[in-house]
Amino acid sequence: MSQHRSLKGASTITVKRNVLKRFERVELLKKRGAWKANQSVLGLPKTKPEA
Repeated sequence: MSQHRSLKGASTITVKRNVLKRFERVELLKKRGAWKANQSVLGLPKTKPEA
């Protein structure tokens, strides 16, 4: 009997995510130079992941 495709390991998942975690958004804003030192992590601007 074969294993169901939803039960395969996480290492086989290579789907590009279109939603970033908060810390990923902060890192991306820092890299783009749009992050201020005393800026709050709440209410961040929308960011698209790098292609």
